[in-house]
Amino acid sequence: MKTNLSMNRRQRTLWTIVLGFLLLMAILFSKTWVNTGNILTNLETRNVAPSFEHLFGTDWLGRDMFTRTMLGLSLSIKVGLLGAFGSTAIALILGMAAATMGKVADQFISWLIDLFLSVPHLVALILISFTLGGGYKGVIVGIMATHWPSLARVVRAEVMQVRSAEYVKVSRRLGKSNGWIAAHHIFPHLLPQVLIGFMLLFPHAILHEAAITFLGLGLSPHEPAIGIILSESMKYLSSGLWWLAFFPGLSLLIVVRVFDKIGGSLRLLIDPTKAHL
Repeated sequence: MKTNLSMNRRQRTLWTIVLGFLLLMAILFSKTWVNTGNILTNLETRNVAPSFEHLFGTDWLGRDMFTRTMLGLSLSIKVGLLGAFGSTAIALILGMAAATMGKVADQFISWLIDLFLSVPHLVALILISFTLGGGYKGVIVGIMATHWPSLARVVRAEVMQVRSAEYVKVSRRLGKSNGWIAAHHIFPHLLPQVLIGFMLLFPHAILHEAAITFLGLGLSPHEPAIGIILSESMKYLSSGLWWLAFFPGLSLLIVVRVFDKIGGSLRLLIDPTKAHL
């Protein structure tokens, strides 16, 4: 009976991951199934409340808010994925370097991690993005450069643990090189943690992208980003056009929560201490 319950829980977790990925893929490739003509100016349908024809209503220029929201989420997901991927790569490289390149490298990288952790992500992200002139490149580079420290610390600790394992010591006695040990022992051990780290980095990346874009320091105002949509809608809330901010903000929250749920589910499946609970 206990085994059946465990299997049911694993199946539910797998279904959560699959359904979450399908939802995110549908949003990511929304340009292929939404009518992009609906984001063109149409003054005859401006300020229309949510209805079956316009699920999220229309804005002050008659643009369909559902289409704008889907395209904005797609852009935000792309920025978040690229930023999270780059940040994960930096964390993996620096974490492994700190644990394998000697005491001096370890001290320097540990100091660098503490330095970045002492500065709030959003402040550092704004400074880097502003220095690079904002836009697509500035936001992605800013996310890459600010979200790696916590994961790098985890990677460093994991590498330290693996290096002291008995099977690694046996490989060294057999004459295996450091490169061989890193490729066959250390990296395979790190892969699950890095994957989960990437999945958990993404929600922070997409929220911070939306935040600095909302402040006018991120993506171009001509891009259909969620931060731009929310920033523009603030001027019209006092006029009763509540749907301009409510639906895009709720959609962003759902996407972030779905990705966070996928990361938590993957951690549950991969962690050997929890996989069979």
